[in-house]
Amino acid sequence: MLISVDMEGISGIVHPTETNPDRYDYERGRALMTAEANAVIAGVLDAEPDAVVWVADAHGPFRNLLPEELDRRAHLVRGRPRPLGMLGGLDENTGAVLLVGYHARAGGGPAVLAHTMSGDILDVRVAGRSLGEIGLNAAMAGHLGVPVVLLSGDDTACAELADLVPSAVTVTVKQVLGQAAAVALHPEESRERLRAAAADAITRRGQVPPLTIAGPLDVEVDLYSPATVDLATLVPGVSRAGGDRTVTFTAADVAELYRLVLLLVQLATIKPG
Repeated sequence: MLISVDMEGISGIVHPTETNPDRYDYERGRALMTAEANAVIAGVLDAEPDAVVWVADAHGPFRNLLPEELDRRAHLVRGRPRPLGMLGGLDENTGAVLLVGYHARAGGGPAVLAHTMSGDILDVRVAGRSLGEIGLNAAMAGHLGVPVVLLSGDDTACAELADLVPSAVTVTVKQVLGQAAAVALHPEESRERLRAAAADAITRRGQVPPLTIAGPLDVEVDLYSPATVDLATLVPGVSRAGGDRTVTFTAADVAELYRLVLLLVQLATIKPG
């Protein structure tokens, strides 16, 4: 089993000061994130005591979860860059994916701290449909035949997965009030719900189909910076599509789409000299 843990969708977290390593409240955010990961690990193992559990740290630098506080029964996938990004550790033999602390896509709000991969990606459209981190990761798992069986986050994030995978379990740990405001469950209440929901999701994972999107895929990506568009057009197969902010490409399959989006995120970190 693979548990991918992001930070913006953790109960109680509403502001970048709680998710940014350079800001004052980050250590509290890390502790809350680690505790919710532990609740889900416990739930998976309640349902399937012999399961091998991998936990992918999937926020920012991928070095947020506190290793010494993480349930010792789990294997921690930490650091970047790495194959499959937020899904580090995933392969065809993974039994299921559980997305913890996830957030809604850019433009999909109102939603707490909504974005897609980074603030530099404004939208990713696959055959005209916008996909954020939830959709891209669910599709990548589905490409390998692995279902996403659980997601936790705010109510908008939960609705986003429910639209893609109606039979998946969702746990709403906060109700959106705005980009940096929500009504959150107490962290202990969230953890209790997460543990029970993870056990339920694993017990009935055979009833949840993988999200499959057949290729070839026509993709449009809106980028914040025109300079990133300039860099992106140096990648074979990537073209500018009108204006200064959109690039297009055709991906043979979801795996190629996923890799190219990760590459665009990295290109956006390169600033003009």
